[in-house]
Amino acid sequence: MDINKIRNDFPVLRSNPKLAYLDSAAMALKPDCVIDAVDDYYRRLGVNVHRGVYQLSYMATDLYEEARSTIAKFIGAEFDNVVFTRGASASLNLVAMSYGMTFVNEGDEVITTELEHHSSHMPWINVCKVKGATLKYVPLDSDGRITVEAFKKVLTNKTKVVAITHVSNVMGYVTPIKEIIKLAHEVGAVVSLDGAQSVPHMKIDVKELDCDFLSFSGHKLCGPTGIGVLYGKKDLLEKMPPIEFGGDMADTVYTHEMTFKMAPYKFETGTPMIASAIGLAKACQYLESIGLDEISKHEYYLKSLAVEGLKKIPGITIYNPTAETGIISFNIDGVHPHDAASVFDNDRVCIRAGHHCAQLITRHLGTIGTVRASFYLYNTEEDVQVFVEAVKDAKNFFGQF
Repeated sequence: MDINKIRNDFPVLRSNPKLAYLDSAAMALKPDCVIDAVDDYYRRLGVNVHRGVYQLSYMATDLYEEARSTIAKFIGAEFDNVVFTRGASASLNLVAMSYGMTFVNEGDEVITTELEHHSSHMPWINVCKVKGATLKYVPLDSDGRITVEAFKKVLTNKTKVVAITHVSNVMGYVTPIKEIIKLAHEVGAVVSLDGAQSVPHMKIDVKELDCDFLSFSGHKLCGPTGIGVLYGKKDLLEKMPPIEFGGDMADTVYTHEMTFKMAPYKFETGTPMIASAIGLAKACQYLESIGLDEISKHEYYLKSLAVEGLKKIPGITIYNPTAETGIISFNIDGVHPHDAASVFDNDRVCIRAGHHCAQLITRHLGTIGTVRASFYLYNTEEDVQVFVEAVKDAKNFFGQF
């Protein structure tokens, strides 16, 4: 990886060369090719898809559907497995509101974990309350990890759905998901996988994983905001009802009856996120041109350097030193994470502080929140050095040395 060349692809970093951007777990920066693809659509076409019978609409439709094909290939899926949504949260909610409300019944069980982002487990709290099902949590080990052994303890023949994260947005742990999916399928359960923190950082093949659903966002993938993807197995998508109704998803409509288009279109009501889909496809191509395996190795290397630097500073609690990804969650002893983050900003270090929309795991850790640094393909060893020095500055500022 030529990091200098990569950094030059990102206009935010060209404009702010001394910026240490360590908040990619929340939002990845956008390369020129993605911005240019979105701009090209608006400048050259700028019209709706599917319904127009004029040339510009045909051209826009081709670009939009080509984007679906590109994104499907990016995760090893087929064209009609990919539903465009507003984001990972919308995708996860779609599974719960459509599949969950239709096929989960009283007495059934849904399994989730305390490592989940709110968007992964909250929809199932709702489903279980409405349908009279039982929501069960996988016990975490002493490090806060999901283990296959702990999953077996809560899995029963009553399990209908497993809603689980692939990579925790707080701890950065990779779930042993292939084994969990295999076990879930043995009892006839489906698995809804939150891939918001995995798809941008590692090569994903949904057929190899055999997950039933996979949700992820565009904006964490160097793509535009306002778009996400739901991958679903064809047979499941076909028997799931839509949860929104209106233009473009309808087939025939009468005064008291209606039918819908086949998946994925029956889930895509109204004018779609045309420009964002085109931009997301370009982001997928950009990451593939660099290599997801190389990106993953680079992030882990920088994270390891940062952990070693933090360990040399007294009064720092690192909650996930053994994480396999580029996420570090830590606190400066005696300092509120939000206060620490404000001081980091003075050193031009961008990090996230708080519960990261994952209150269950921060509560499990016995804290109100953490400071989170997350590395991506455009970060450098210098970013790590600046980050470690910023931690020292924050400790000095709060009189903790």
